[in-house]
Amino acid sequence: MEQPAAHANHRVIALIVASALLMQNLDSAVVATALPSMARDMGEDPARLGAAITSYLVALTVFIPFSSWIADRFGAKRVFMLAIIVFVAASALSGQARGLEDLIAFRILQGAGGAMMFPVGRLLLLRGVRKEELLSAMAWLTMPALLGPVCGPPLGGILTDLFGWRAVFWINVPIGLIGFLLVAWKIPAIPPTNPGKPDVLGLALVGLALALGMFGLETVGRQVVADPWPEVALAAGLLIGVAAYFQCRRAPRPAIDIALLKIPTFRQPALFGSLFRVGAGAVPFLVPIMLQIGFGMSASESGLISFATALGAFTMKPLVRPLLRRFGFRNALLINGVLASAGIALLAFPNPAWPVAAIFLLLACGGLFRSLQFTSLNTLVFADVQPEKLSAATSFYSTLQQLSPALGVVLATTTLEASRLIAGRPALALADFSTGFLVAATVTLLSIPMLAALSRDAGAEVSGHTPRPKTQ
Repeated sequence: MEQPAAHANHRVIALIVASALLMQNLDSAVVATALPSMARDMGEDPARLGAAITSYLVALTVFIPFSSWIADRFGAKRVFMLAIIVFVAASALSGQARGLEDLIAFRILQGAGGAMMFPVGRLLLLRGVRKEELLSAMAWLTMPALLGPVCGPPLGGILTDLFGWRAVFWINVPIGLIGFLLVAWKIPAIPPTNPGKPDVLGLALVGLALALGMFGLETVGRQVVADPWPEVALAAGLLIGVAAYFQCRRAPRPAIDIALLKIPTFRQPALFGSLFRVGAGAVPFLVPIMLQIGFGMSASESGLISFATALGAFTMKPLVRPLLRRFGFRNALLINGVLASAGIALLAFPNPAWPVAAIFLLLACGGLFRSLQFTSLNTLVFADVQPEKLSAATSFYSTLQQLSPALGVVLATTTLEASRLIAGRPALALADFSTGFLVAATVTLLSIPMLAALSRDAGAEVSGHTPRPKTQ
């Protein structure tokens, strides 16, 4: 296992890694804002253009399990720099796409680069951080990276209106080059190790199961491909997923380390926190499309309003540490989870008669609560993981972390299509988006009772929270 450089400053490393993650987060935000413009240019339904997002997220998910072995074998810094190059090149190609098929292919390549970027970058940071510094390190990592979601919606709208949707991909080129140079200059070189032979069969089974499952979910009932291929893909993905599970249980170095689920503070955020992420992952897809199709706004106007969500999230970051110290992980996740779910449900009620300021405030408050939930989950999950398991834990958790928003987009597009078909409308209407937000809120709310299984002192060493003794 790689050892951190003794002189490495976790704040410096966090900020540099975050500069590269800024590009990845910026990409997701600008693409969602540009989707209606892409749909008009390509002659596609906006809901079908969700494939431009899900194909990228699925590629992220499929390739992430490879990241821990590759980082150990070739060195985390080297792999991180290569990931930036692949991501930037694929971004430039996406800006040249001539149709939906081209765009999906280039987005898959972009996802392959992103798959190495986020988990390996986080691994560079985690291996040099003591447990009492973990919360601070995660804050330094996420706050700069949040500039992507903050700037993404307005930037995506302005670029789309002024230069066309292709410009939202080209913006990654200068950002990626700056990130590459900072990594090469400031992050210490970490020598590769010999991690042993990878679980090739497990990696293949996991990747194939995820790809087939997401293909089936994305295409079932939409006449995108001929029947019964979507159903066949879903069934095959499920069967291969079962085989992958048993392979990962018996392999000496599994593609996904199932044994990590024995750690309560890993199991609850990883599994049940992912359910929250699925519902929350529908929101960044639904909001800009609703504002443009349901409210008749331009891409720039919707972007300037949509960024309120990320602004709320950015505002929450300095408050996370004192809130967790005061309430602890368990109470924060339970109380805040209900508030975050309510914030998503309230998005079902705005209409074009609402003042823009009221919509902006509603989005900002929702972003505030979801940010606390995400940061709490992302920190608690590593609280009790031993150093020798960090690589496997990062790979496992990052896979779930990227799969969840992909499922969120599928949830949103499926709900929109179902609502439209049930109502017999030829095109999407505002009522369909209202249904989408209510369904997403219901899914996030389902995670809350499951997180209640956490102990009262879960992650106390990280949060600094001291639970009050129970009264007799």
